[in-house]
Amino acid sequence: MRYRLAMPFLREPSHILLLLIVVVVLFGAKRLPDSARSLGKSLRIFKGEMKEMKNDGDEKKDGTDGSAAQ
Repeated sequence: MRYRLAMPFLREPSHILLLLIVVVVLFGAKRLPDSARSLGKSLRIFKGEMKEMKNDGDEKKDGTDGSAAQ
């Protein structure tokens, strides 16, 4: 038996449309732009932090930690 990991309830366009209608009803049309803006800012911050963590890991592997040798 093979299991599918995809979400079966979002396969058809009508399901996505229904989900969007429910979101608009729950949050209201006035609050959605502010919510989307704050979500975008949060994702940008998260992406920047992940990139910084990756760069910190690369510097430690190289043996350079950014401090000057004395």
